[in-house]
Amino acid sequence: MKLKLIYPQWEKLKGQTTFNLPPHGPVVFAQALPGSVEVSFTDENVEAVNFDEDCDLVAVSMMLSTQVKRGWAIADEYRRRGKQVIFGGISTMLHAEETMEHADAVFLGEAEGRMEQVLEDWRTGSLKKVYNFMLQHPPIESVGPARRDLYKRELYNHKGVQMVDLFHASRGCRFSCYPCAVTYLGGRGFRPRPMDKVLEELAAIDNNRLFIVDNSLAQNREWEKELFREMAPFKKKWISHTIEDDPEILDLAAKAGAWYVYQAIYDTSDYIRERVKRYHDHGIGVEGTILLGLDNQTEDDIKRLIDFLLGINLDLAEFTVLTPFPHTKAYDDLLRQGRITDHDWNHYNAGQVVYQPKHMSADRLQELYDYAWEIFYKEESQEEKMFQLLSNVVSREMDDGTYRPRNRKLIHKSFGKDVVRTIGVGR
Repeated sequence: MKLKLIYPQWEKLKGQTTFNLPPHGPVVFAQALPGSVEVSFTDENVEAVNFDEDCDLVAVSMMLSTQVKRGWAIADEYRRRGKQVIFGGISTMLHAEETMEHADAVFLGEAEGRMEQVLEDWRTGSLKKVYNFMLQHPPIESVGPARRDLYKRELYNHKGVQMVDLFHASRGCRFSCYPCAVTYLGGRGFRPRPMDKVLEELAAIDNNRLFIVDNSLAQNREWEKELFREMAPFKKKWISHTIEDDPEILDLAAKAGAWYVYQAIYDTSDYIRERVKRYHDHGIGVEGTILLGLDNQTEDDIKRLIDFLLGINLDLAEFTVLTPFPHTKAYDDLLRQGRITDHDWNHYNAGQVVYQPKHMSADRLQELYDYAWEIFYKEESQEEKMFQLLSNVVSREMDDGTYRPRNRKLIHKSFGKDVVRTIGVGR
């Protein structure tokens, strides 16, 4: 059978550097399909959907709330043409009830070991409306290497620079952060993949730069140390979410190729200042992730936080406003309090205020969000800071012999001689 797999487009946030990473969820789903299924994949963020392409069944994989309305529109068009459509992915689980109105079936949960029955139901004309496996996680040993062969590689570059590949070494999260839906989606249990499976997939990835998309690497100290020791011989350069704040682990991470980390910055404490410094002391860059609009933040608190960020030597900063995604405590609290003012899922992109903040107007919070981006990148643009990080990683790659020349002409045209000289493109 021929299955058409689609990842819907979404509108990027205004003013931010725009690039597209190869999506992870669809190609992880694809590896769970029987080998007899012929898969064609379209990421609508980099190419248009061809509705006339021959296929037997359509699968729509959605990660973000801001994708769902476009996903529904794609499904409606296919169903109008007589094709059946099945939905899966994170935002399908968060918006399941509404998605059912546009689907022949919705799949909730992790796909490994489940798709044979779903496809058999389709073949026999007995496709169920809902396949709910959210409370029944498959054996973590069954997670195989993602189907990266489905990517059109040439579409994933930014001004001549190839984007990172996404990769995961574990599932689940033992933390339960206020605005996060991860525990609803994947449970509170930390589920590491067997190390031999992790290394098998790493060895097969033909890209020296990775984004390890695990919810957090700081979930089990011994596992974290083993992971970094085992990764070191691959000489990959990688980005991740938080790493354990421990000198031994930071040293192992650096030796394993840690490029930069996403670090939540929630206050102006000396602990945060020192934590950023410890990353830097180990040669690891830091992108601060800053959430604005929590109930304990006044306007003055937000201004102090922005001033603090300018003094702690962050490599990058990513600002978001509190967004009450369904099935989070934030959503439950704000809905109960009658403070959600906008239910248009296209606006749930973490850059638009869709609720009534506690200490200021929604318009004022929006102004502070825009101000945060403007003031942090006033002296040096986001793109310039990104290319400084690229410069650092290229130097490390050249030192350890893993550097692959990129498209010198494209980067020269886009960024000029100084950037080409700095990052060593084409050497």
